[in-house]
Amino acid sequence: MTKKTGPAGSGTIQVRQAMRRDAAAIAEVARAAYAAWPDGQVANERNYTLQIKAFPEGQFVAVAEGRIVGYCTSLIVNLPDDAPWYAHGEITGFGTFSTHTPSGDTLYGADIAVHPDWQGRGASKKLYQARRGLLRHLNLRQMVAGGRIPGFAAHQGSMTAEEYVEAVKAGRLRDPALNAHLRAGYEVEGVHYGYMDDNQSLGWSSHLVMKNKQFRAKRRAVAAEPIRRTARKLRVCAVQYQQKQIASWDELVAQVEYFCSTADMYDCHLIVFPELFVAQMFSVWGMSVELPECIERLVGLQGQYIAMFQRMAREYNFYIVGGSIPVRREDGKLYNTAYVFAPSGDYHTQDKLHVTPNEHQYWGIAPGHELALFETSYGRLAVLICYDSEFPELSRMLVDAGADCIIVPFSTDERKAYQRVRSCCAARAIENSVFVVLAGNVGGLSQSQSMAINFGQAAVLTPSDFGFPINAVLAEGVTNTQTVVIADLDFGSLEHQRQHGTVRPLVDRRGDLYALSVRTPIKHVRLQ
Repeated sequence: MTKKTGPAGSGTIQVRQAMRRDAAAIAEVARAAYAAWPDGQVANERNYTLQIKAFPEGQFVAVAEGRIVGYCTSLIVNLPDDAPWYAHGEITGFGTFSTHTPSGDTLYGADIAVHPDWQGRGASKKLYQARRGLLRHLNLRQMVAGGRIPGFAAHQGSMTAEEYVEAVKAGRLRDPALNAHLRAGYEVEGVHYGYMDDNQSLGWSSHLVMKNKQFRAKRRAVAAEPIRRTARKLRVCAVQYQQKQIASWDELVAQVEYFCSTADMYDCHLIVFPELFVAQMFSVWGMSVELPECIERLVGLQGQYIAMFQRMAREYNFYIVGGSIPVRREDGKLYNTAYVFAPSGDYHTQDKLHVTPNEHQYWGIAPGHELALFETSYGRLAVLICYDSEFPELSRMLVDAGADCIIVPFSTDERKAYQRVRSCCAARAIENSVFVVLAGNVGGLSQSQSMAINFGQAAVLTPSDFGFPINAVLAEGVTNTQTVVIADLDFGSLEHQRQHGTVRPLVDRRGDLYALSVRTPIKHVRLQ
């Protein structure tokens, strides 16, 4: 006999911490709860995935009859008492919670919603209880929120927003959102305009505060974690590296040091070197050494290469993408591998995943097997080596995982090869609303088994919309000249573009027609 379930709302509601696999179901509840809102104003699955990743303890779901029927989201922030009001996008990192600050003292209630079929059944009450429990458990000073007043539209012209809120507080009027907040224990400490683009509230919102009466300031000061991300802007230096005759490894190190000191002089946070720039060592060994032997000698320089960049990352106190170098692993295969170094000297790698026919035939390079996303103090970075940028699936998977910037070290021998990489990187920046940084080789080695000619232009590419340069190029170098390209990347502008741009490729995807399947999970690496 088939067991029948009762009508919606007849089941017991339980609240638990949200998990990443819940993101899609949370997004469905949000779309139902905010059905009157345009799709672009409602958080999507990607937003909830990033929120859960940023602060898993602060996200809760209400579950009944085996499905998610409500949720609440929150993050920790620092709010000055003399200026506690921020727009929703500003304080939440435009829905990504990139602004989450573990050392803060305020729990910010970003959103709470219950599916319409389950409203009035006690789900919101239980979600608020979970929030209050978190407030006490983490010993935070207060919980604040921006509260919608969707009933105000019906009274526009007859009273101000402030008068409407006072009428609701006094019990003369009812507002579905504000009354719920008042029942939960919030106090209204102000009414502000511009919190979010909410037609029902006509742009107005209440500033809600719930004090933690059990807050112990000294205990919080002892327990607070260090801030994980201190900024959302990054200054990058992309290198146009001159391939010229040298006589020793020390000369290559001196050339690398020159670029690092230049980046340091201009207060950069990150410097990017080109793909296989260390092949400049071919000019030391000359034409008498065959290409396979030259490649094996490069493999033998791996230890010196790592030590060089570790020293410079520590000395200059910035991040370094050290181009790439051939690496032979325990499986006996040769990989084209990029190294990413943190200011601490820690490092991680990203293999090239797609190998060109020439790389396979003449260098014996094998394709790598996984993508990595690097969490830094400034943002989330990913590396796609040259040819990998020509496969749009990789960039889309990385951006869905939270990438703010895609770094493309490249090495191209002539203009058509460069143009392929450049054009594809421009497309990746536009279709994903992401920054793309290119760094490449220029010049050539006349007495070498490889790298005889190089065509290159370093560049920083952006989305193409208002708020970005007219040609979607933030900076670019003079073609085929040794130089650097320096630009400031504002990651906050990307989230605004993704939600409110003239076009929104990430938001407007047709999940009913197609889907991108990730078969090998992206590896998340924290580099501090």
